[in-house]
Amino acid sequence: MAPHQDTLFRSADMSLTQLYIANEIGREVVSALGELGVMDFRDLNESTSAFQRTFTQEIRRLDNIERQLRYFHAQMDKASIPMRSIYEFDDANTLAATSASEIDELGDRSQSLENRVSSLNESYETLKKREVELTEWRWVLREAGGFFDRARGQTDEIRQSIDNDDAPLLRDVEQHAPQEETERSFSVMNIGFVAGVIPRERIAAFERILWRTLRGNLYMNQSEISEPIINPENNEEINKNVFVIFAHGKEIIAKIRKISESLGADLYSVDENSDLRRDQIHEVNTRLDDLKSVLRNTKQTLDAELTAIGRSLAAWMVIIKKEKSVYQTLNKFSYDQARKTLIAEAWCPTSSLGLIKSTLQDVNDRAGLSVPTIVNQIKTSKTPPTYVKTNKFTLAFQTIIDAYGTAKYQEVNPGLPTIITFPFLFAVMFGDFGHGCIMTLAAVAMIYWERPLSRGKQDELFAMAFYGRYIMLMMGIFSMYTGLIYCDAFSKELAIFPSMWEWPEDFQPGEMIVATRKKGYTYPFGMDWKWHDTDNDLLFSNSYKMKLSILMGWAHMTFSLCWSFVNARHFKSPIDIWGNFLPGMIFFQSIFGYLVFAIIYKWSVDWYAVGKSPPGLLNMLIYMFLQPGDVGDTPLYNGQGTVQVILLLLAVICVPILLFLKPLYLRREHNKARALGYRGIGETARVSAHDDDDEDGTLNGNRESFADDEDGVALITQDIGAGEEHEEFEFSEEMIHQVIHTIEFCLNCVSHTASYLRLWALSLAHQQLSIVLWDMTLNIAFGMSGVVGIIATVCLFYLWFVLTVFVLCIMEGTSAMLHSLRLHWVEAMSKHFIGDGIPFEPFSFKVLLEEEPVE
Repeated sequence: MAPHQDTLFRSADMSLTQLYIANEIGREVVSALGELGVMDFRDLNESTSAFQRTFTQEIRRLDNIERQLRYFHAQMDKASIPMRSIYEFDDANTLAATSASEIDELGDRSQSLENRVSSLNESYETLKKREVELTEWRWVLREAGGFFDRARGQTDEIRQSIDNDDAPLLRDVEQHAPQEETERSFSVMNIGFVAGVIPRERIAAFERILWRTLRGNLYMNQSEISEPIINPENNEEINKNVFVIFAHGKEIIAKIRKISESLGADLYSVDENSDLRRDQIHEVNTRLDDLKSVLRNTKQTLDAELTAIGRSLAAWMVIIKKEKSVYQTLNKFSYDQARKTLIAEAWCPTSSLGLIKSTLQDVNDRAGLSVPTIVNQIKTSKTPPTYVKTNKFTLAFQTIIDAYGTAKYQEVNPGLPTIITFPFLFAVMFGDFGHGCIMTLAAVAMIYWERPLSRGKQDELFAMAFYGRYIMLMMGIFSMYTGLIYCDAFSKELAIFPSMWEWPEDFQPGEMIVATRKKGYTYPFGMDWKWHDTDNDLLFSNSYKMKLSILMGWAHMTFSLCWSFVNARHFKSPIDIWGNFLPGMIFFQSIFGYLVFAIIYKWSVDWYAVGKSPPGLLNMLIYMFLQPGDVGDTPLYNGQGTVQVILLLLAVICVPILLFLKPLYLRREHNKARALGYRGIGETARVSAHDDDDEDGTLNGNRESFADDEDGVALITQDIGAGEEHEEFEFSEEMIHQVIHTIEFCLNCVSHTASYLRLWALSLAHQQLSIVLWDMTLNIAFGMSGVVGIIATVCLFYLWFVLTVFVLCIMEGTSAMLHSLRLHWVEAMSKHFIGDGIPFEPFSFKVLLEEEPVE
């Protein structure tokens, strides 16, 4: 039987295939299959560690190239050099599959470029570090001149401290010595000094440590460097101070040096003679000028090298990522030493087998090999992975379902109805024509500029909105529709059609005005706009929306419950129809289907025309269980008590059917199969889908069916047993499972129906918040006149618009979206969704680059 067309309704038909590939073209075959992206390869070497696999050396070599490319990228970021975008390359040439020789050439080129860039970078950093040292030395020489002048003016105090070790030197002296004393050398008086720079945040700790260690036997002066010093290692700005410390004795000077270096200070030599110090400053300035010239040339050479690399770096990164993933996939293959053949197992969509075959034939033709690549299609009872084919419109909706769980293979995919039900339930809570227009325009803008936005950098919040742009479009359109039904746009009425209510022309101020209905006329679409701003508007809309939410919840859950019947028919499981679906449907409709009937019937009767008071439906449902057959003084219709008793009996009878029918049936079938000598339910033989070939040419002891193909690619069909082991049937476990299912179903029928009341609650909250926002902003401005009114209208309009977008559209929209998501995940999908499927994870270059994008 031909496979069905891949649609969103069910997962695609999958086939387990074996590939027998000549070792010479293994890389080319995997690379071509990676471009297709339709094969999910199984790991045939699970027991082998990553370091013992065949292509470990190739992966290590590619890891080294990848490290070098990341190094180039880091250096470009450091130098603020932009990298050419991957989207600017010609996909047909630059990003095409590369040969092994081209990869080797890229590796050699990358190595030479790394050596060159690393050498230039080291030279530049060394020169930059030397520039920092010379700059600091110049500041020390410049500031030390003033320190020496002040120090020489205090020689009397210093000389007094020579004979007294406890005399403090760190004091301010106001009286200066005569001019002739300043000419005396510090060396004559056994006075030494230490000069250098230290980070500014450490200067206070530096002074305290020196004072406590040397007991005040020093004279210190320091000043701030006006410009920050650039750290060459990380390009950070550091504020530093220049210091000069005078003390007597070599041991004290040595201690000062050790303390200074331990706190990260840089020490520099300064001559105490003013003439020699002037020569030092001149020498430092000359060396700085020469150094800046060399730095400029080195920087230009480095930037030119990085700019040239940046033109091709993105393409190189893509090529290496692809090549690395190819060898990682090859490591999953088994190698036949005798035949020098690679053996692979992979799941793929059955509809793609022809494409795979033609692709492999193209690879064989290019390689010029006479040995064909064999495609062995295996018939197995192993559970295939679930693959649902999507496009850019359906992808986001399918992601909503996959976030909850992967559908079982061939199970009805909830993603298809979600395209309509998710935005519609959102719109019921969010319904406002104006807010829907804003959301629709935002989604249309993202769709229109889809290509440039997808290529640019996006923050996390915008990336989420952009990924769900088609969901936003549907939510906006449905919100506009429900806004028309509610006759609501920015909390104001939409007078599309004439109202069915009219106000009296004569009335006294302050008296209650009662509208009268026009005879023979009904408002044609949605709610009448005259209900806006009336005293009983909230009372009417509350009752209407509350009952409407029950109707929608019943319809949504009934619709979802019907999918369990479709699943049971597809999987040929009649016991699930008779033991789960049918009693569950009768139980649900007997109670909540009857409630929905009562709501619609009550709406269809003009109770005031018949002179009766409408009955309360909540009390009716409660007393249906507490007092069966008793409907009180206000029956809804004739024979109501009898109908309710029958429905209640049906619901009660369905509970034991849900509990016992399926477990008892499965036990009977199991015992029958064992009595006839067959395997029981859940008992299967454990046979691997991959084994060594037998000498007679059969695989795994099973006869092969060869289909000769003139193109050189052989297609083989093989029957094997299941590759997985199931647990034997246990009646107790099945009974426990069914009891849990029955309890959950019966209780959830109540809780889930009540959960749909959130449609009413959030719709009411959104409407009232919109009214409050209007009354607190524009309504105030419209009550003013003159210039003040114009200014207030402009200012309050911007305030109203900003709050509308951020509060009502974004915050309220996010809240409604999450509630709609919960209604699908919990209330709807629990009625039919098994969700124990295995996700289809194909080897695909496209998916690889999306997961690890190259900027």
